[in-house]
Amino acid sequence: MDDLAAPPLHVSRWFNGDASLSLEILLGRPVFLHAFQMLCPGCVQHAVPQSQKVAEAFARSDLAVVGLHTVFEHHAVMGPEALEVYLHENRIRYPVGVDAYRDGDPARHPLPLTMAAYAMRGTPTLILIDRKGRLRVQHFGGVDDLRLGAEIATLLAEPA
Repeated sequence: MDDLAAPPLHVSRWFNGDASLSLEILLGRPVFLHAFQMLCPGCVQHAVPQSQKVAEAFARSDLAVVGLHTVFEHHAVMGPEALEVYLHENRIRYPVGVDAYRDGDPARHPLPLTMAAYAMRGTPTLILIDRKGRLRVQHFGGVDDLRLGAEIATLLAEPA
């Protein structure tokens, strides 16, 4: 995966951040991208709390922590309005984008664009992108905290 450029994020709306956020803007910084669904048990129990810990632990570094709400099922109950409440109730402060759909229509095209571009198998999916915009790590499911910390530290130690 070391030489594979990370695909762009296809986001229809951003919460907790600048509406123009993109991987291009984040070039020069390692990126921790956390793809989740707010009704995914593994996301709620493990991945979202882990992402919040990463955001807190690396707040003084140049690691960019970004969430991606990528809904591929139960579209009607996980829209942007519900996500906004979820983010507030769970005190999620890092930027979170809503994964976009082709033609903006999840009924006709239920697989979100970023999810498809990264060939995600489901949620949670954790992606690490290096300072040069290369996809370095992609995990589906839970990741051990120690392993994740080591992977992040490796990216942070690399020169710009």
